[in-house]
Amino acid sequence: MARVVKVFKTLRNHWKKSTFAVCVLSYGGHWLYGIHCDSVLRREACIEAREFGRQQISPQEQLKKATVILNPAACNGKAIKLFDKNAAPILHLAGMEITLVKTDFEGQAKKLMEFMEQTDMLIVAGGDGTLQEVVTGLLRRPDQDSICKTPIGFIPLGSSNSLSPSLHLLDDNRVKHITSATLSILKGEMVQLDVLQIKGEKEQPVFALMGLRWGAFRDTAATISKYWYLGPLKTKAAHWLSTLREWPLVREVSLSYLEPTFRPPDLPTARPPRPSLLSRIMRRLKNYWSPPVEEPPKVEEPEKWTERHFSTLELLIHTHNKNPLERSVTKSRRSISIMSVCVYSFHRNVKESDPTIFTENSTTLEASVCQLKLPEDVGGFYNIDNEEYDAMPVEVRLLPRKLRFFINAERREQLLTQAQ
Repeated sequence: MARVVKVFKTLRNHWKKSTFAVCVLSYGGHWLYGIHCDSVLRREACIEAREFGRQQISPQEQLKKATVILNPAACNGKAIKLFDKNAAPILHLAGMEITLVKTDFEGQAKKLMEFMEQTDMLIVAGGDGTLQEVVTGLLRRPDQDSICKTPIGFIPLGSSNSLSPSLHLLDDNRVKHITSATLSILKGEMVQLDVLQIKGEKEQPVFALMGLRWGAFRDTAATISKYWYLGPLKTKAAHWLSTLREWPLVREVSLSYLEPTFRPPDLPTARPPRPSLLSRIMRRLKNYWSPPVEEPPKVEEPEKWTERHFSTLELLIHTHNKNPLERSVTKSRRSISIMSVCVYSFHRNVKESDPTIFTENSTTLEASVCQLKLPEDVGGFYNIDNEEYDAMPVEVRLLPRKLRFFINAERREQLLTQAQ
């Protein structure tokens, strides 16, 4: 008992050192517990992947080939470590033949897609920039119609992963997020996503999965990181300083667009069985004795463009890939091809007694094709899937159901529930 009292007296007499030691031990214990939990998650994912690798295949079948495009610079240079620890063991245990391609500089993924050979699946390990480069490279190929049938898996390793919430379960634990995304590739559940084709007057087209953003808020968001020393006030400081420096923030834009069009029908996932010999003979005899009447060619109606002018703070053109299953649930718009154009501005509320009160006003248009025309003296940048491009007059065209991506089965159920 005397020894216990002596220990407590020592802790009380050296309370500063005792407090520091408790803080260090608590932090160390929490860090070790986090490492243990991550190891458990990796082990469980590897056990599940091993079951796929133990499945027997016939002698005529070949191992599935997967081409992985890995951006080592993603997540501030941590992408290789994250991939090797959390994704690579799962893919190898599943019995897949992996071809790993690492990019060395920005824009290389576009060039690599030009020379990519046929593969069973394409896996993108990186962030928004890597994914956009891969999609742009694929859709610039002359054989894009056939290569676009290759399913794509997305392993979120970047600092920003805008498409990840549409495909994977949301989780704050990065290890669980990556392992879950990798397992969804093995399970084979897929969803079709729309693509935006953005083309300037002289430049090659750029393709986006989420959308295009232009305006004062976009420019301010790009400068927030410069005020890191202000901590939680950096966002407000960036907006205040940007407002003082660039007032007025309103910008003029001319928008021409076409109304939404019908989407192409869903292609069958499996090849229909071949009819029997007798039914084929009967069909040929029927066509011989009573040939089908050729319908006269349809006269195409001229496109009806609608032009509008806006004074706006922010313009956003986006797909509906945030919930790609919403269109399949909404019967009234199941067959319509739509991208949304949102224009944000503020106007003076004349009904209020104070004329300095402004209220937010937003206009949302639905279109299949739109053209943006900017004044010559207006510069700035576009954000296309969180990547910067010089602002210029462009045509934005929606390519409906262009690509197939692997999706987590549980996430699919959640999206279906939200859409109903």
